[in-house]
Amino acid sequence: MKYYFLKTVAILFAINLISCSDNEPKENAIEQQKVELIKTAAAITPATINIQPYDGLDEEITNYIFAELNKVYPKVKLLAYNPLPQRAYYKPRNRYKADTILAILNNTTANGEHTVALTNKDISSDNGPGVPDWGIMGLALIKGKPWVASTFRVSKTNVKQQYFKVVIHELGHTQGLKHCPDKTCIMTDAEGKNNTENEKGFCKKCEAVLKAKGFIVDKFIFN
Repeated sequence: MKYYFLKTVAILFAINLISCSDNEPKENAIEQQKVELIKTAAAITPATINIQPYDGLDEEITNYIFAELNKVYPKVKLLAYNPLPQRAYYKPRNRYKADTILAILNNTTANGEHTVALTNKDISSDNGPGVPDWGIMGLALIKGKPWVASTFRVSKTNVKQQYFKVVIHELGHTQGLKHCPDKTCIMTDAEGKNNTENEKGFCKKCEAVLKAKGFIVDKFIFN
């Protein structure tokens, strides 16, 4: 965290120098430099990741996800348990619509922040024409603010690690990553299956994107 603070201070100091320079260029050029420096400061300031656990999820799993995210990212906040939103419930299949959960969280998550919803309930999403209710492990939009992950479809013998892989897969989408062709990469497409045991970490290409966002990528390695 100290790294981000010092770097931001340096940029703000540069902005001040531009404003006070005796040899100023034209006014519009000065303003443009200031705008670009402010954008840079915003880009290197890490956004808070809020963890929103829903009722029913084992606290041990919630605390594990919180601890693991804290190892790889400087600003993680654990929120109090909440009930799953009732309007996301899909009675015909006794599960919850992930799309609806994301829509609700998108409205309650502040700009510049992200929220990951954790649940043990079955979740689903529309999967194109003719597939209105497709069971999934997690869901996120590319560069979206919230994402949701469920333990319902992970292995009962390796719940914590598999679940964390689902969580960071969806996190990757919120950081702009799409599905990766490398089958050992966390960002590989599950294609309706649980492939988490084959995922060893992020590939170099995906790793570079996350590193630029402030993640400690060497912590994303699994045996």
